[in-house]
Amino acid sequence: MKEIQDLISISRFYGKDSRFVIAGGGNTSYKNEEKIWVKASGSSLETITEDGFAILDRSLLNPMSGKQYSENAAEREEQVKNDLAAATVTKGKRPSVETSMHNVINYAFVVHLHPTIVNGLMCAVNVTTVLENLFGEKVLYVEYTDPGYVLFKKVDEKIKEYRQKFSEEPQVIWLQNHGIFVAADSIEEIKSIYGSIFATLEKAVSIPLPEDERKVCRCVSEVLPAIRMLVSKDNLKTLKVRRNGLIEYFCESPRNQVAIAKPFTPDAIVYCKSNYLFLNDETPGQVLENAEELIPGFVNKFGYLPKVLLIKGIGLVSVGDNARQCDTILDVFEDAMKVAFLSQSFGGAHPMTQAQIEFIDNWEVENYRRSVAAGNASGRVENKTIVVTGAAQGFGEGIAECLLREGANIVVADLNEEAGRNTVGKFNGLAKSNRAIFVKTNVSEISSLDNLVQETVCHFGGIDCFISNAGVLRAGGLEDMTPENFDFVTKINYNAYFYCTKVVSQVMKLQTKYASSDYFADIIQINSKSGLRGSKANFAYAGGKFGGVGLTQSFALELAPFRIKVNSVCPGNYYEGPLWSDPENGLFVQYLNAGKVPGAKTIDDVKAFYLAQVPMRKGCTPGDVTKGVLYLMEQCGETGQALPVTGGQVMLN
Repeated sequence: MKEIQDLISISRFYGKDSRFVIAGGGNTSYKNEEKIWVKASGSSLETITEDGFAILDRSLLNPMSGKQYSENAAEREEQVKNDLAAATVTKGKRPSVETSMHNVINYAFVVHLHPTIVNGLMCAVNVTTVLENLFGEKVLYVEYTDPGYVLFKKVDEKIKEYRQKFSEEPQVIWLQNHGIFVAADSIEEIKSIYGSIFATLEKAVSIPLPEDERKVCRCVSEVLPAIRMLVSKDNLKTLKVRRNGLIEYFCESPRNQVAIAKPFTPDAIVYCKSNYLFLNDETPGQVLENAEELIPGFVNKFGYLPKVLLIKGIGLVSVGDNARQCDTILDVFEDAMKVAFLSQSFGGAHPMTQAQIEFIDNWEVENYRRSVAAGNASGRVENKTIVVTGAAQGFGEGIAECLLREGANIVVADLNEEAGRNTVGKFNGLAKSNRAIFVKTNVSEISSLDNLVQETVCHFGGIDCFISNAGVLRAGGLEDMTPENFDFVTKINYNAYFYCTKVVSQVMKLQTKYASSDYFADIIQINSKSGLRGSKANFAYAGGKFGGVGLTQSFALELAPFRIKVNSVCPGNYYEGPLWSDPENGLFVQYLNAGKVPGAKTIDDVKAFYLAQVPMRKGCTPGDVTKGVLYLMEQCGETGQALPVTGGQVMLN
């Protein structure tokens, strides 16, 4: 059906552009004489398909405009919800609460959006005067009305008044502190109307938004890990920070923060709640000292944790139940900042009143939207943030993917930028409400590791587990091994483990200081069976791994008072991975060329030799190692251990 394809097309056209739609908001519809197709609650315009629309019978929908409902607001909204459900042909889909408004507008297509530029005017003091000056007397403007049936009745009355006054159908409806409806019989005309509105408003803006470039967040790793723990007393939260010119305008000025102290639209309340915490202290120590007092005070006063923090010197910080929710909170609140800033061109900001806020906060429809938007990710490490070095490919990639599937946020730290970004792209396609990021990292350089920690904290708020997996191998006996190769292997396999632990333990100490007493952080080295037993013609690798176990035990003793566990996992051979199977430089090739396997003439001979040494007759997989990692993370009675996962090839004494 061409009309439905047009509806999908225009929904995606506006839905994919954050200037018009934030957090999957807005709704669209198409109707003929018998039926109306309207976006179902929980669907996103950006990716909507035909299945994302609820279909309603208009013969059952039309009588709702004249029906008498209860005077009690809660009862009335329940009655309306039930009537909408009864009119819905596609059972199991909840139609938008604004379906009735779409139904009474006498055009085939209706597109309701919350464009930033529009709400810069709709949430401004001089909205009525500016509207008439810019768009003439034929403006259908609706002062703020609580969403739901009451708003529908108000809009229905305004449409009837407009028809009587101007003898024509309105195509544009402006809603104070809410957004705009545009209607037409073709999607081309809707685009034309919206384009004209945007162009007119952009010319009317006298104070342009600051440039949108990203700015460095100062001292973030000295503050955010502690704050994350202060808001995670019941459930582990994810934090994410954003800073740009607009955010800096509000972040660095308590005077400017007055304009964003209250929400402008119902959507802002759904995703960010209606109260926010601004920390305007000068130093990290002062921020944390006040946060320890202000966060519990906020909870006691409002009954919920703050979802939005604005921290001087750092930026806009979202507090989410998961990483996806953090992104939504940042997008929605930054949009509110844009609305506040743009409103200066139209007389200043006009936020919602307390009564209006309380209605939205307690409205069942918005609580339903809030629950849908929250998302979920389940697993043994749900919402934990785990850094895996050397995770762009091979064994590290496999471990990281297993942990991602268990609900963790994953940081892929690797020198191989192309492979790392491809891996993260794949990971985010698999993720639920968790996320993965890539940070180009040289584990043998402290400055690079400092950047890794900074980026991780900016994206997720802290580090719960650091997996030191990056490693290299250069096989060879005493006659073949060069000093250069020995130094290279040692620097990556031994020195870098020290560098990683030195840097990441600072963040972990800050976390455990402010966390509840049952919280432990983890540092886990992916070692090797060669760290437990010598390896012929492979002493550079084995020596570094033996040393790694020594570091693990020593670090464990030093960090135990800070509730930081340090352990090693010692895998057997991962024969399917590139370390072994690479046709040019894999270990099978290296060992064959080095003569490490007596009598071996082919790669298959080398494979057979190694499998014969494993009682379980199998290689070690990333899944096997991940089970060991999960065990080490979940228990709190062991530290300083070297856990073999070798199929019985190496057994502890």
